[in-house]
Amino acid sequence: MAQRKTPFGRKSEPETIGSAIQDFLKAFKIEDRFAETNLVNSWERVMGAPIAKRTEKIYIRDKKLFVYLTSAPLRHELNMQRDKILVMLTKEFGQPIVNEVIIK
Repeated sequence: MAQRKTPFGRKSEPETIGSAIQDFLKAFKIEDRFAETNLVNSWERVMGAPIAKRTEKIYIRDKKLFVYLTSAPLRHELNMQRDKILVMLTKEFGQPIVNEVIIK
């Protein structure tokens, strides 16, 4: 069923808040940036508190996730698990947000 629009360009039927937010993100072309920010803010939930406590800095640039850690042994361990981290993040968000994880 196609949605009819009013003369003012509005949809005649109510929509959910979730779909309204998605329409807003698409209209301003900020879907990717929103997903990246959501990933950075969800780091502790996805990776767990012990890793998050040792994370000094985290950001995304050019589809690469940069993670700075304060613990050398943890840095080494996560460097060996970069592919697993990508799979976990993709599973958590339902789509690939980053293409590479760089642990420093």
